[in-house]
Order: sequence, then C-alpha cells, then structure tokens
Amino acid sequence: MAALKAGILSTPGQRRVAVVPAGVGALRDAGLEVLVEAGAGAGARFRDEEYTAAGARVLPAEQVRDSADLWLCLTRPDAEVLRGMRSGQAVAGLLRPLADPGLMHQIAGLGATLISLDGLPRTLSRAQPMDALTSQASVAGYKAVITAAAAYDRYLPLLMTAAGVARPAQVLVLGAGVAGLQAIATAHRLGAVVTGYDVRPEAREEIASVGAGVLEADAPGGAGEGGYARALTADEQRAQGGALAGAVGRFDIVVCTAQVPAGRPPLLLGTEALERLRPGAVVVDLAAGPAGGNTELSVPGQTVETANGALVIGAADLADTVPRAASEAYSRNIAALLAHLLDGGRLAVGPDDAPGDEIRAGVLVAHGGRLLRPDVAAAAGTDPASSPVR
Repeated sequence: MAALKAGILSTPGQRRVAVVPAGVGALRDAGLEVLVEAGAGAGARFRDEEYTAAGARVLPAEQVRDSADLWLCLTRPDAEVLRGMRSGQAVAGLLRPLADPGLMHQIAGLGATLISLDGLPRTLSRAQPMDALTSQASVAGYKAVITAAAAYDRYLPLLMTAAGVARPAQVLVLGAGVAGLQAIATAHRLGAVVTGYDVRPEAREEIASVGAGVLEADAPGGAGEGGYARALTADEQRAQGGALAGAVGRFDIVVCTAQVPAGRPPLLLGTEALERLRPGAVVVDLAAGPAGGNTELSVPGQTVETANGALVIGAADLADTVPRAASEAYSRNIAALLAHLLDGGRLAVGPDDAPGDEIRAGVLVAHGGRLLRPDVAAAAGTDPASSPVR
C-alpha cells in the first residue's frame, strides 16, 4: 500500500505554518510521505531547504493540493481552495466550522473529510498534547502584555532610582482562560501589580495561583460547559458592565481575553467604562474581530485613542505575531493528533474505527459525504444521521 501523502499548506494572511521542519520526522515515522508547499514556512523563517533536509518534498502549492491525501493547515483554507478537494481527500486544521456551516456542508458533499482541531474536547487530559486552541491562546496571552507594555508610557515594575520612585503599573486581566492566565503570569513576571477577573467562580483559584489578586465585582457568575464561560443574559451583561465600569478606572493596563465558543465576544467595557480610564491607559482586546470585541471601541488590527487619552488596541490575531514559537507549538499539536488518528499509516476515521472515541467525535466534522458533528449539521440545517449529502 502506498504511503499516505500529507501536504503542508500555507494560509494566506498568516505567518504561522502548520508543521515546522523539526516536526517532519514525526510524520514520516508515522508512515506518511510529507509534501510542503514552497514558501509555506517563510513567514516564520523556516526555509524550504530545512524541510528538504528533514525528508519532505517541496512542491508548488497546486501540486501539493493535487497530490496530498491529507492537507495540513493552520486556519481554514479559502473557500475556493476547499471546493477544489476531491472525494477521499482530508484536511486538518483550525477550520472553525461553525463560522461557515454552509461551506462545511458543501465540502462534505464532495466526499472530503474535515478534521477541525478546535472541536477537541479540552477537558480530556489525554487530548492536551493536541490542544491547538490552548497552545495558540497561550502565545496570544503572552504577546498581549508585551503589546500593552510597548504602548504604555510608563514602567511596568516598581523602580527606585536617584531621580525618584516609579510606581508599578496596575494591570487588570479580564478572562482567566488560557490566554488570560498567561497574560497574568507575564505581567506578574514583568513586575506589574496584577488583578484578574472572570465570571466563572472556579477561576478565582486559578487567578490566585499565577500571582494575581481577584477583582471583587458585584457581577453575575457565568460558569458554562467544557471549562468555558457561558453567554450571559442581557440583564447579566448590564450588571457586569456596570461593575467593571466602576472598577476599571484605577488600572493602567487592561487585557481583555473573554470569548464564547462560536459566538459573539461578550462586551465587557462599554463607553462609560472607557471614559473612566486614565490618560495614557492601555486596553488590549484579544477578542477583537469582525463580530466585535470585549470593548465598545475595538477595531481589529487598529489602535483607537479615546477622548480622555486612553488607547484601545484591537489585537485580533496576536499568536501570528509570534510566528516561530506559535508554529512550533501548533506543529506538536498536529503531530499528536495524527498519532491518535492514524492506524498503520492510514487515516482511521471511518465509522468502524474506535467507536465511542471522544477525540474523534470532537474533531471529525465531515466524512463519507456527511456532516458528523451535530452542532455543525444543525447550523447547516441538515441531519447528521441522514443519508450522504452528495
């Protein structure tokens, strides 16, 4: 049987790459022949020659897509590229299927297999090495604080000099998921006085564990499923917004990291809260995107100055600004997932392969002409138990 060909694709607009040269060996050890799109690693400063030396073949993009049985990508390829898939081909990456369920339905109809790492059950301990959302969020949380420090016009740590004493910056991190906890830890290491806030009651211990105080705000709790926060009701959001507006004025830097899976980010800092910020204060919003962000003024990729002289930075994709480290982490996630999904060099994702496996059930969006994830199928208006959509 011929070896399964895995093709590493670039993603337009992204500097990260799905597999780094050091990760090629693990794929080859798993029985895969590795193809790489020419220049795929250039954004993260991985040269084509490094992939060749690792045992991969570097080919033009179209040839990789045509030849590979399994496409490996970072984020979802363009729709037209996906529509060029043939029956039996597979693609694995952070596909965000709920962002475009109609497209997922179309590609399922081609007979292609869709594997999305963002569907991984994140509370499952054996899935942690595959958890790309965690690895990329950790990078983003770190870079959020570095971005804030670069924009802030004072020091972060306490400094005692002959010219006087500079007080430490007061940093507030909203959201204590992976990105938030990494932001807290980074700000703490840089010498700031850090406070964390999360709607989930169980997050208080996690905030304290990385050296931060806990913001005591008279706001509703919002524990959800799978370790995520749930979406708050309109009344709860108003109560939370009022509580945060009353507290935010005493902080120099605010890092916003709160997101709801497959939904609009919660609005945490409205106009009233932003007006209470000190001149020179900095807000970094990791949730900024086309659907909005955690603040009223967030614009993806832009910095907005408020009337009172505070800066609101729409930090939409910070992991991509640390492309080498982020790519190395993601590459390990991909290798770990494929080690779980491969069986004797073949992609074992059929109905008779490991029935009841939670990891396969989470990441496998489409196979055999069907949308298999119930949430994606429902969003696309189809029944996952129905006949193939072709």
